[in-house]
Amino acid sequence: MNDSLEPRKVVSILFIIAIAVVFTLSFGPGSSGFNRTGGGNTAPSAAAVVNGKEIPILEFGREYRNQIQYLRGQGQPVTEAVARQFGLPQRVLENMVDTELLAQAAERHGLRASDEEVLEILQKDPNFQKDGQFDYQTYSNVLRDYYRQTPANYEEDLRRRLAAQKMRGMVQNGAIVSDDEVRTRFSKEGNQARIVFARFLPTMYADKVPAPSAADLNTFKQANPKQIQDYYEANRFVYQQPERIRARQILVKVAPEATPEQKAQAMQRAQALRKEIEGGKDFAEVARASSEDPGTKPAGGDLGWVERGNWEPALANAAFALNAGEMTQPVETKFGIHLVKVDEKKPAADKKLEEVQDEIATTLYKQQKAKDQAQAEAQKALASVKGGQALSTLFPPEKEGQPALLRFETEARPEAVQTDIFNAASTNVPHLGPAPDLLTAVFATKAPAALDQAFPVGEGFVVAQVTERQLPDEAKFAEKRNELHRQAQKAKEYEVADSFLKSLRKSGQVETNPTVLDQVAGG
Repeated sequence: MNDSLEPRKVVSILFIIAIAVVFTLSFGPGSSGFNRTGGGNTAPSAAAVVNGKEIPILEFGREYRNQIQYLRGQGQPVTEAVARQFGLPQRVLENMVDTELLAQAAERHGLRASDEEVLEILQKDPNFQKDGQFDYQTYSNVLRDYYRQTPANYEEDLRRRLAAQKMRGMVQNGAIVSDDEVRTRFSKEGNQARIVFARFLPTMYADKVPAPSAADLNTFKQANPKQIQDYYEANRFVYQQPERIRARQILVKVAPEATPEQKAQAMQRAQALRKEIEGGKDFAEVARASSEDPGTKPAGGDLGWVERGNWEPALANAAFALNAGEMTQPVETKFGIHLVKVDEKKPAADKKLEEVQDEIATTLYKQQKAKDQAQAEAQKALASVKGGQALSTLFPPEKEGQPALLRFETEARPEAVQTDIFNAASTNVPHLGPAPDLLTAVFATKAPAALDQAFPVGEGFVVAQVTERQLPDEAKFAEKRNELHRQAQKAKEYEVADSFLKSLRKSGQVETNPTVLDQVAGG
C-alpha cells in the first residue's frame, strides 16, 4: 500500500484519529496513562511515569495497535507510516497520560466507579462475548492471552478509567457560558472569508544555493557562533548516539501464570524454530509464520532500530553481543521466549562540536541563503499581485482542476491554493496551518483584495489574495442563538477540562521514554 494519502482524505483522517483516541481510551482496553514532560529518567520497561505510576511499554503498544485497527475498521487507509505522519503515537501517549492524571485526581476527590458501572462495561464489550452474551470463560481467556492481566487487575484498571471520566465530567459541569460569549462566538463565526495563497519555501530554492567558499564559510562561523552551538545542542542526538542495532524477533508467548512444564514447552518450540533458521529458512519468513508478537509478525519481526535501554537486560545483553547477521539463543523475559536476529549494528557516536562545526555552518549558511531567495521570490510575486495579476494565473496548480490542498512530499514550486470558507474563530488557515498574522490581515479586510505583505509562515513566506468576504449578519443572531449557546457550552467544557489537565501536568511529574514512540510505532 502506498504510504501517501489523497489530499481530500486528510481532514477526515485527522478527525477520525482524534475521535478514535478519545473513544478507545475512554471505553476500550488498556489504560494507565501518559504524556510528554521530561524524558530521560523513565524505567526501561515504562513508556511513561505519571507521578510515580508506570505505564508499561507493552500497554502503550497494545493501545497504539488498537487505534490502528480501529481506524482501519472505519475504512481509513492508515499504514504505520501515515499514522506516524499524523502523530498518532504521540496522541495515544498524551491521552493515556491525561487519563492517568484524571484517575489520580479522581482518587484525591473520592470519586470511584461502582461495581455496577464496571459490570455494565464488561457485559457490553464484544471482546468478552460468546454468541452475543457476556461469557466469563471468554473474558478470562482474552485477559490471559491478550492483556496478560488477571480479572482483578483488569477490573481495577477499568474502574480507574471510569473514575477519570467522572473527574472530567465534574470539571466540565463547572463550565458556564455568558450571553456575551455567545454573541462573541456569533460575531466570529459569521465573519467569513475565502482566500487564494501561494507558499514560497526555502526547500524550493535549496538546490540553487551553491556551497559556501572557504572565505564565506569562515565569515559565517565567526558571525554566528551561537547559532552553530544551538544547532549542535538541538541535534545532539545526531552526533551523540548510543550503540544501536536494527533487529528482528520471533516471540513464543508464555503466560504470566505458566507452569514450569509450559515454559519448557515454549523453550522447546523456540529452539525448534531456531533450528529451522539454521537449516536455511529465512528469519523474516519464520517470524511471519510462527511469531506470536502481533505487533511485529506482519513485518517479519522487524523491530526497527533499538537501543540497549529499550529491552530487559537479559535480552539486551544477548542481542548486543552479536555481530550483524547473527541470531541469539532463545532468551526468556516476562513476555515469553525470544529469538533475535541482528540485521545491522551501529556503534556509539560521540562527535564534538569542533568536529562538526564546518558541516553545521555549511547547512545553516545554505538554509539562510535559500530562505533569502524564498523571501525575494515572494516579494516579486506580491508586486505582481498588487499590479492586478491573480495568484492562480501566476502559479497555476500542478494539475489543472486539482489544486495542491495539502502535500506530504516536499513542494517543488509555489502553487496557488484555493481555501475553503473559514471564519474569524479559526486558529488555522485551511490547507496551510497556523498563521496568526495572515488571519488578522484577512479579517481586517471588508471586501475581496490582495493582502499587502508577504507573511512569514513556518520556514517560508506566503502571498495571499482574499477572494470572498462575508460580514456577520446581526439579523440572524436570534435565529441561531440556541444553537450557538450549545456550541459555546461544548467549547467551554473543553476549555475548562484542558485547563484542568494543564494544571495537573504543571503540578505533577510526568516523564516519558522518547524512544518508545519509534520502537512501538516502527519508526
